[in-house]
Amino acid sequence: MNIHGLWPVLTLSFVVALSGAVMPGPLFTYTIAKTVQAGRQGFLVGLWVSLGHAALEALLIVGLLAGLSELLHNRVVIWIVGGLGSLLLLYMGLGLLRDVFRRRVPELAAEGAAMPTGLQRLPSVIGGVVVSMSNPYWWIWWATVGSAFMVQYGIGWGTWPLLAAFFVGHEAGDLAWYLTVSSLLHWGRRRISPGFYLGILAACGIFVIAFAVFLAVSLARRF
Repeated sequence: MNIHGLWPVLTLSFVVALSGAVMPGPLFTYTIAKTVQAGRQGFLVGLWVSLGHAALEALLIVGLLAGLSELLHNRVVIWIVGGLGSLLLLYMGLGLLRDVFRRRVPELAAEGAAMPTGLQRLPSVIGGVVVSMSNPYWWIWWATVGSAFMVQYGIGWGTWPLLAAFFVGHEAGDLAWYLTVSSLLHWGRRRISPGFYLGILAACGIFVIAFAVFLAVSLARRF
């Protein structure tokens, strides 16, 4: 296989992943909250979250190559994934708002506990897995855009260099964004007032709640 043929797949998968990552979503919100909670190595939260996300996507890609795409188009599966995902996202958003309103500003900025207790205690890698799985749009994206991309470029076990380029490019796009977010937030925390933290976390909580409601309503209309 001509190595020059790998670059279009690598580049395009990177751009597609990056364009999706920069859209505010549950994983973005989790990265912010976990970075605020973290100590001296908070700038690495984006790396650990991305690793968990990548591990889950590696398993899903294997599943897609094994025929999982057909299952992800099943109406019952979509309903179950969407319903459970909406509930978990709603729980996460309410947890953010709860801690914003219950804690004083200095305590919130210092402790960074503005997330549900269960997610707060999880290592960032595991949190990256859980939050990714809770997002129904993540499943839908892979069942449609992701699988279509693989078919379009003939990505499979027999073309493993293309498969590797696709995976590396996709995960590099996610890593570039989430590591940038955690690094900027961590290194700039001394220059950001606690009130600004409150605003960020409150906005994230409202967004996640609205996103959960939107998913639930879309699911109800679809079925």
